[in-house]
Amino acid sequence: MPSVANSDIDIASRALILIGAEPITSFTSTSTEATVANNIYEDVVQAALCASRWRFATNQAELNMLTETPTGRFEKAYQLPSDLVMLHALTVNDNVIEYNIYGSKVYTDTSSADSVVADYTYRVGEEYFPSYFTVAVQHALAAMFAVSIARDDQLASLFENKAARTMQQAKTLDSQQQTTRKLVTSRFISERRS
Repeated sequence: MPSVANSDIDIASRALILIGAEPITSFTSTSTEATVANNIYEDVVQAALCASRWRFATNQAELNMLTETPTGRFEKAYQLPSDLVMLHALTVNDNVIEYNIYGSKVYTDTSSADSVVADYTYRVGEEYFPSYFTVAVQHALAAMFAVSIARDDQLASLFENKAARTMQQAKTLDSQQQTTRKLVTSRFISERRS
């Protein structure tokens, strides 16, 4: 569900406003704020996306087997998705398999007939960031901006703490976006009755 005013510029501008700096209208303008935002924005967002297995940024894809084979230790090579930020698992017939990542490829021991599916975090567009994630990213950016623009260590420390708290709240909220696992109590009841 896309949110209304969420672009990379909007998120960076709100983070700049949090530290008392001027908002930006572009990453390419000549202001200090734009230069700093341009250089750190994507790294902060990708680090935040890697901080948890976010439901809004999780995807699955069937991987394409490459014709080249690994030099050693593994049987097959597969191309990773271009939007991948972090790989969580590879499965064949819903069974998790071992793998190693080499650059933009993943090596594993499978046969040519196997369909390899990747579960991964991808670089989702800002318009799809839920509000709880947007706020956490803004606080993380504000902590960076406080050091590089405001040159205020106390302000940076304040926003680092806020970022940690809002990121934890975001993880808690995001974890609720899946079917709740049912606790199997039959074993406990059986033991109790015996």
